[in-house]
Amino acid sequence: MFDAKEVKERIVLWIEDWFRTNGSPDTKAVIGISGGKDSSIAAALCAEALGPDRVFGVLLPNGEQHDIETARALCAALNIDHIEINIKDSVRGLYEAVSGTGLLLNEGALFNTPARIRMTALYAIAAIIGGRVVNTCNLSEDHVGYSTKFGDSAGDFSPLSDLTVTEVKAIGRELGLADVFVDKVPADGLCGKTDEDNLGFSYETLDKYIREGICEDEEVKARIDRLHKISRHKLEPMPAFRL
Repeated sequence: MFDAKEVKERIVLWIEDWFRTNGSPDTKAVIGISGGKDSSIAAALCAEALGPDRVFGVLLPNGEQHDIETARALCAALNIDHIEINIKDSVRGLYEAVSGTGLLLNEGALFNTPARIRMTALYAIAAIIGGRVVNTCNLSEDHVGYSTKFGDSAGDFSPLSDLTVTEVKAIGRELGLADVFVDKVPADGLCGKTDEDNLGFSYETLDKYIREGICEDEEVKARIDRLHKISRHKLEPMPAFRL
């Protein structure tokens, strides 16, 4: 049985230890705040481990973000400093530059480019303030490749990547976060659909399959297995020729 209290305490200690080895006493955790559960819970864990003054939130809307008030509210609730950078012009500029070469933008480029520009912005901020970038991916998303390589899958340390969505939410409740941050319907904020719409199955189904190996729907099981197989490259070190 998953013990949220014990795991939360272990993650907090792990973050403290990681920063002792990979920073100075005032090195900050730099985190993209979307208002979703993963960034909210990862930020709360860092705030507990390092103190709110060592967590720096970056809100990165792409044009208008309908739920940006949730992200602002999270920063206020945790009492962490934050800035907002709208990436719309950067995204549009890159699209226009690519289109100017005669290449046609496809769905993959349109969907993944904003995530990669967001990560570029986070590393720019981290370089300016001498911080370390938080990866906010979880095990469920990683298992089926629901992340962007060199986008949200990047980072310097990852407090949630060994936890399923169900377990991440339990950690959020253990941290005392409001329901709006823990139970917000997960969506990428880019295509207008929820995660589960895009995946074709619920996180509850996925988490049960990951932890117990049980999936009653054979069609869904096959889809999960296929997504896991074709996205393994996102989780593995880059292959390199060795002389």
